[in-house]
Amino acid sequence: MILDDKTDKKLRIDYPCSWGFKLIGRDRVKIKDAIREIIDDRDYKCRDGNISRNGKFVTVNTECRVDSQEDRDKIFKAFSRHKNIDMVI
Repeated sequence: MILDDKTDKKLRIDYPCSWGFKLIGRDRVKIKDAIREIIDDRDYKCRDGNISRNGKFVTVNTECRVDSQEDRDKIFKAFSRHKNIDMVI
């Protein structure tokens, strides 16, 4: 992960750590169901985020422990591929 385009220093992340994901979709309940499905047996925190101006999209913020970059990427990909999640940040 590059901090900016003026340096080649990489951000160091010490694992395990808590990592947050912002999930965007059309139905808050379905997003929360997806979180339970993907996070499975991990402890996690979840809180409602914003609603788009026209009410079409909602966000849900979730946070869980990740054990490695690979673990974090696996969760990110699972969220990205889920039918009830339109975008992951």
